[in-house]
Order: sequence, then structure tokens, then C-alpha cells
Amino acid sequence: MSKYKVGSIVFGTVTGIENYGVFVNLDDYYTGLIHISEISHGFVRDVNDFVSLGDTIRVKVIDVDDESFHVKLSIKDINYKSLTPKRMKIEEVGSGFGILSDNLNKWIDEAKNSINDNNTVKS
Repeated sequence: MSKYKVGSIVFGTVTGIENYGVFVNLDDYYTGLIHISEISHGFVRDVNDFVSLGDTIRVKVIDVDDESFHVKLSIKDINYKSLTPKRMKIEEVGSGFGILSDNLNKWIDEAKNSINDNNTVKS
């Protein structure tokens, strides 16, 4: 049974760039190729415009050969450079239940106002 499934999106490191595509290392065993036709729906003049050597990118698995540990990959239908989800900054307000008690009503009101603002129909 293969470690990688067709259609899954995994992380890899760019280890080589050629005119015809990009070589990607997925782990200690599996390597893959993003053929130039799997880089973009548009014309690709230079593969280097999309990736650089050493980049860690997201890739979509389109075929797996478990005997040779080779994987065919694609980046044309995914946001391949997005490595981490965007996170909201957490504001430190102190510690202990006193902070919760002091701020709970304020936080509830802020949440209600935010919900009301988002549900207001603008004309």
C-alpha cells in the first residue's frame, strides 16, 4: 500500500530545476517530478519563475510508482506556495480566572456586535 495517495496534497522540497520540470523530494524515499505541463494552465516560459531551488512547496500527487519510489506531481490547481494557514494574533491579557471574570461580558458584547455587523444588509 502506497504512502502517497493520488489526489492528496503534500509538502516537498525543490531539489532540481530543468527546462522540462521541477524535481521534488518528498521524504527519504520518494521523489517526484512536476512536469512543465503541470506547473500552470498558461504558457510556462521559465520554470524558475515559479519555484527556486530549496523551496518547500505544496504539491498534488497525480500518480505513484511504489516500485521505483517516484511520484508524478502537479502545482497548477493548488496554492503551492501557501505553507501555513493564516493565523490571527492572540492578544495576551494576563492569566487566571480573574481576567476571565473581568472581561467575559465585554468579550460577549464584542462578539455579538461583530455578528450583528456581519449580518447587517448594506444598501
